[in-house]
Amino acid sequence: MIAHLRGRLLSKHPQQAIVEAAGVGYDVVISVPTFTALPAEGVEVALHIHTHVREDTLALYGFLDRGEKRIFERLITVSGVGPKLAVTILSGLSAERLVAAIRSQDHATLTTIPGVGKKLAERLVVELKDKLDDLASAPAGVEAGPLADDVLSALVNLGYQRPVAQKAISAAAGKDKKAAENFDTLFRAALAAIRS
Repeated sequence: MIAHLRGRLLSKHPQQAIVEAAGVGYDVVISVPTFTALPAEGVEVALHIHTHVREDTLALYGFLDRGEKRIFERLITVSGVGPKLAVTILSGLSAERLVAAIRSQDHATLTTIPGVGKKLAERLVVELKDKLDDLASAPAGVEAGPLADDVLSALVNLGYQRPVAQKAISAAAGKDKKAAENFDTLFRAALAAIRS
């Protein structure tokens, strides 16, 4: 399965990107947020890929942001949500607003997305509200990114509650801006904040 694709961006449209890698042009389905964040045509790009295989289809779905790919993969586990509808949902709301709407059971916001009616909004909430814990928005004061995510994941894996870990990471980064630039430093500072 293709999980990552790096190459030259040959063309881009709101739901499609063509990426040339090793002489092969890959047709990748993308969301609107990914489209708007893509560089200019002709520039190298790297996409996180979800390969969707069915009897009659092999389709690649691409995301600049790993978190968006993870939300996409959760969405397609919901009954009645296929990959195309999942891309539409991610195009209709930012990843952060979507996660917040599902967690807070905000059906009204979810039904503003084209293709999402009342029943599907309810199903999204019921099936996903407890499956989005690892997709929490970055702690306040810490830029969203792999470093903060990794520290948060490490603390949760050690048994600390997610809100406690997030608060500790924010406190650690607030005290020392350089701590937020190194995993080990931020992890130790956050651990010290939890224990203090």
